Amino acid sequence: MSKPDELLVDIATLVESGQSNQMSLTVVTGGAVITGRLASEAVWRQRVSEVLADSARLGEFSPVFTATARDGGPPAYLHFHMARILQGTVGIPETGGMYRVAIADVSAWSMGDFSYSDH
Repeated sequence: MSKPDELLVDIATLVESGQSNQMSLTVVTGGAVITGRLASEAVWRQRVSEVLADSARLGEFSPVFTATARDGGPPAYLHFHMARILQGTVGIPETGGMYRVAIADVSAWSMGDFSYSDH
């Protein structure tokens, strides 16, 4: 989107306010369909940092995600946790992943997460 969808920015603002982490959303961006729950950037960064810290190979990247995130303007990104990229009838990864999507890059979206079949 050349101009981010104001409604999507409003949803992201509410999630960023910390009032809810229960919003499920599905977006189309760059030809990919991503579905899952939104988290605030602070919660998302903390969780990514924890995952990296537990990794023998990637632990040194953990502090990058503990840095202060926002400048106080409207959110520019959606932060998905427990999310999947839908490819045909499969959701990748099966256990859910952590994705950061620029709101300006979202070409379509829908409330809720889409189910998928692993058969």
